[in-house]
This record gives sequence, structure tokens and C-alpha cells, in this order.
Amino acid sequence: MPDGSQRSLARASEIGRVATRHDFGYLLDRRRSNDETDLADRGRRLREMLDELGPTFVKFGQLLSTRPDLVPPDIVTELRKLQDDVRPFPIADVERVVHEELGLSIERAFVAFEETPIAAASIGQVHRATLPNGADVVVKVQRPTAPRQVDSDLRLMRSAARFVRDRVRQLDFIDSAEIVEEFGRSIRQELDYQQEARNAETFRRNFADDPAVAVPRVWWRYTTGRLLTLERLEGVQLRDLPVETWSDEERRELAYRMTDAWMTMIFRHAFFHGDPHPANILVLEDGRLGLVDFGLAGRLSEEDMARLTRLFVDAATENVEALPRRLSDLGVRYPREREEELRARLEELYYRYYGTRLSEIDPIEVIREGLNLVYSMNLRLPTRFVILDKALATLGAVAVEVYPEFNVFEVARPYARQLMSERLSPRRVALQAQKQARELVEVAAKLPVQVSDVLEELRDGEMRIKISNPGIDDLAHHIDVSVNRIAVALVILGGLVGSSMIGALANDGPQLLGLHLLSVLGFLLSATFGLWLLWGVFKSGRL
Repeated sequence: MPDGSQRSLARASEIGRVATRHDFGYLLDRRRSNDETDLADRGRRLREMLDELGPTFVKFGQLLSTRPDLVPPDIVTELRKLQDDVRPFPIADVERVVHEELGLSIERAFVAFEETPIAAASIGQVHRATLPNGADVVVKVQRPTAPRQVDSDLRLMRSAARFVRDRVRQLDFIDSAEIVEEFGRSIRQELDYQQEARNAETFRRNFADDPAVAVPRVWWRYTTGRLLTLERLEGVQLRDLPVETWSDEERRELAYRMTDAWMTMIFRHAFFHGDPHPANILVLEDGRLGLVDFGLAGRLSEEDMARLTRLFVDAATENVEALPRRLSDLGVRYPREREEELRARLEELYYRYYGTRLSEIDPIEVIREGLNLVYSMNLRLPTRFVILDKALATLGAVAVEVYPEFNVFEVARPYARQLMSERLSPRRVALQAQKQARELVEVAAKLPVQVSDVLEELRDGEMRIKISNPGIDDLAHHIDVSVNRIAVALVILGGLVGSSMIGALANDGPQLLGLHLLSVLGFLLSATFGLWLLWGVFKSGRL
């Protein structure tokens, strides 16, 4: 067996042992069903299991924490506590990556380079350094083994996803293959440091005229796909600030200033930092907020902003009946047969808080209720809104830690009002009407040609109608398997009947165990086919 296969088998065995140790063994046994005791603290146990399995699984857990449409709220809350913190790799590996990427040794590329990293994660680690021009920078270096390890873990996860789909009935509501593919796309983006550099450049350009926010400069000469060099921001991470010694006014000012920066990104720039973690926000010596770690960013299109505006308008005018349609316009997917139930749930949530003063609303509780609605209704969220949800949830939790009386709605309301006033201004409405009129003219111009094409195809008998049913391929596969099993069962039955007749009627010829030799061979072949059929049935997990 190849070494790679041996490693994969050993890793799969290790995963099984760790899952059993954290009381998830029932997922591996289709005959067992989880009971209420299994559900009691499943979020904590899952977080501890992923933490024990290592960095790649920690990142996978972090991805799951951004999918409230797929994962129950209690598990989402626990998975958001996962931290991507691992042991640094040796300086010799750092030197090799720098040389491979820049064609220079560390000594020639940098005037100074600290061997001890200031941060280390599963994909890379960060070192302080100084460029030949005297600029103080931080250098993010990718682990040499990261791409290979990611590919290996993704293969294993795809196999696990197939196993979950075929064997674990308790997780039928999750498209495990889709989650693994999304994770693959996400982590491969993290492997491309040039994409992170482009994100940083966009944030720096957006905040160029903002005196309250600092974004580091990208040194492109020292940046590649595996090496990222940024201007060094001197400050204290939010998590290291002694806020407990501050006055309430100082804590409030910091929490609201931090939230104001994200509201600016979302409502004005439509391009936002997706991970406002306390380690990614610095308070600089001059009082500005410094942003770092730009690997996860979200973008809202012009159409997204227009649709959000219509959603806000309907909410402000109590047009709750239109909310499901507005959500659908934004790309939120839900079972059509449950639309009335969704509308009723939205009305219940809406009128629970309508007319309540902002100071009396707990935003964390509102977010939690929203997540419960998303999960219980099996709503599917577009990726860009999943990132937005993660950013807002993280931001809210961090701001409450800084200032317990914090209310995100107080900061967001002026931005939402400004967004609506801008989007509904006479000039913008006129431009939108002009755009829609041009589109209608184009459709009208094409209509005669399209009608003519359809009529010609009907006349010539070339009209084809394609019906797509996503489940038809699986149905055909199951029918093929069932027919094959019936055929094998008939062969076994025929072999048994034929062998019995030969044994009962044939008196001449070679004998074995008191039976005619052909009869014995027939019984052996029938038994072999029977065992093969039973093995296939048990292997599929479906009797």
C-alpha cells in the first residue's frame, strides 16, 4: 500500500478514536441513535474534538460557525470560540520560503528579521522585520507544508462527507459535500497571500481620508503568493487592553468607534473586513484603530445595496408581508411550501420588537433569535451574507466585552437611514428608472426575433424541452442497484434449485460429501454469490 494511503488510513483511524472519545461514536454506527444526553452539550464536545484533531479541522469548525443556515445555533455559538493557534515552524523553513519566493536570503532581503514570530497559525506565521529602506514591516510567511497538508486533509474530508451522506442518518439535513467544497474554496483563498494583499490595498484606499482608522501599506516588492509584507502598525491588540481599568465613557467611546468603522465598511464602502476578532484590531499610539489580517473579506454589489434598501423600507413601513420576497431577492433560499410559515415567523419576530426603545433591546438576543429562525426554517444564505453575519456577530460580541451596555442598533441606525435616503433620492430613482427603461427597450427589440426562432423550431419539429430533476440520477442509480441485486438473487435461487435437483436425481458420476460433484459446485457458487450480495447490502448500510 502506498505511503499516502497508509497515512490517510491512519489519520481516518485517529479521527474515529477522537470522535468516540468525545461521545460522537454514535455517528459512526448507523444502528445507534443519539438521545437527549448526546444533545445536551454537543456544541462544547464538537469544539473540543475539532481542537484536538488539529489546525485544519479547527479552520473547518470556524467555517461551520459561519453557516447558521446549516448548523444549529447552540453549535454555532461554541464553534465561534475556536482559535487558530499552533506551534511556530522553524526559522530554517522561513529562510527557505523567503529564498524561494524572493530569490534572496533573509540577510539580503531585510536589514533586520526577528526569528521569533509574533503570531502563528495553521497556514503561516508573522515576523517583525525592517526593509533596506528603513521601513518597519511585518512579514507573513506561509508554512512550507501548508498546500500539501490542505490537499491531503481535503481528500480525507471529501471521503468523510461521502460517508456522512451515505451512513449518518442524523445529519441528513446537512449537505456535507457542499460544506467541504466551500471549505476547500475558502482555505485555498487563504493560501493565496496576493489576494489578501489586494484586500488590504482596497481597505487602505477606502480609509485613506479617515483620520480614525489606519490600514497598513502593502510592500508589493516583498509580496508573493506565499509571502506577505505589510507596514508595521505600532499599537496594542484589543484583547490586551486593560479595559477593566477604564472609565465607562472611555469604554463606550472605543466600542462605538470600532463599530462605526465596520458600519462605514458595510454601508458606505460595501466592502468589509470579515473577521473583527480582538487580535485583528489594534489601538495605535495616536488613538487610531489599526486593522490587520485581511484574508477574509466580504463584498456587497450595487444590486445588493439596492435590495437591502427595499428590505429596510418594507421593515420601516410595517410591510411585513413583503419581507419573504425581499429575502428571496437577496438570494436567501427557503422551501416554497413553507413561505406562509416563514411570513408568520417573521411577523412574530418583527412585532416582538416593534416600538421598543433601542436601549431596551438586547442585540445579541435578536441575533440569536434570527439564527434560530434561519436554522429552523432551513433557510440557505448566500456566501456574502454568511460572511456579513459572521462579521456582525463577532463585532457585537467584541463590543459588548469592551462596553457591556453597548447597543449595535444605535450605531447602525444612522447609517441605515443615510443608505435609504441616498438610494431613494430623486436623482438615484430617476437613474434607476432610466436603466430599467433601457433594459425593457432591449427586451422589446429582441422579442420579435426570439418569437420567430421559436415558431421556426415548432414548424421544423426541432423544439426540445429539457426537464431537470436533481434527484433523478440518484433514483436511477438506486434502481440499477436494486435490479442488479434482484438478478443476483435469481441466479442464487436458480443455482440452489438446480443443485438440489442434481443431488436428488443424479446417481452416476463423481461424488463428494455424499452428493454429486456438480451439485456441490452449484451449492458453493450459490453460497459465494449469496455472501457477495449480503456484503454489498451491509456495506451500503441499507437493508
